Amino acid sequence: MSLSQISDDFVAPKCEQQIKILYREKRFLVIDKPSGLLSLSGKNPLNQDSVHFRLTQEFPSAMMVHRLDLGTSGLMLVALDKPSNANLAGQFSARSISKTYMSLLDGLLNDDEGQVDAPIAKDASIFPRVNICAKHGKQAYSDYRVIERLTDALATRVRFSPSTGRTHQLRVHSQHLGHPILGCDLYGTKRSYQAASRLMLHAESLAFNHPTSGQRMLFECASPF
Repeated sequence: MSLSQISDDFVAPKCEQQIKILYREKRFLVIDKPSGLLSLSGKNPLNQDSVHFRLTQEFPSAMMVHRLDLGTSGLMLVALDKPSNANLAGQFSARSISKTYMSLLDGLLNDDEGQVDAPIAKDASIFPRVNICAKHGKQAYSDYRVIERLTDALATRVRFSPSTGRTHQLRVHSQHLGHPILGCDLYGTKRSYQAASRLMLHAESLAFNHPTSGQRMLFECASPF
């Protein structure tokens, strides 16, 4: 659940876990966001705690280049000056930033790999969810590869490599596959939601060009599940 999907009366549970700074220089940070922490503070004053709020206590100029859903953990890129923010945001818009996510899906996938090509649209009537809509949706592509089939748990460990970054993309694409992400409150079943204590989605790798030198940089952060 990202900031844009949170209504004014929603109050996020308190997140006790700390943000880990994995890389720091004067232009940007690379961090490991804990599951259960908002990327940006909400309108409700009870939702002040967030990645941005915490980071600005030490880095007043911190700007969020992108966001992760409340339940998603893992790598985030944070700019520390306006030129870097514009450059990195431009790389996201140009789809030159590469990302992978580790996930646990409900059930056992038949195919070892594939691509979900399913356009995503926002619909006020089903807020805060989005839906697959060929007519009104924006293009969304998620490549996936099975890492492990957990036959005892009836779950599949999958690595996603999305080439677009739509709202809730991996969550709704997993549902589209017929195998929702475990712990997902919006797109899963009662069984799949209750099968995990958190959303089983983790941003595990992030590759981008340095905002001034242009050098390609790769960061990895192992999944906690």
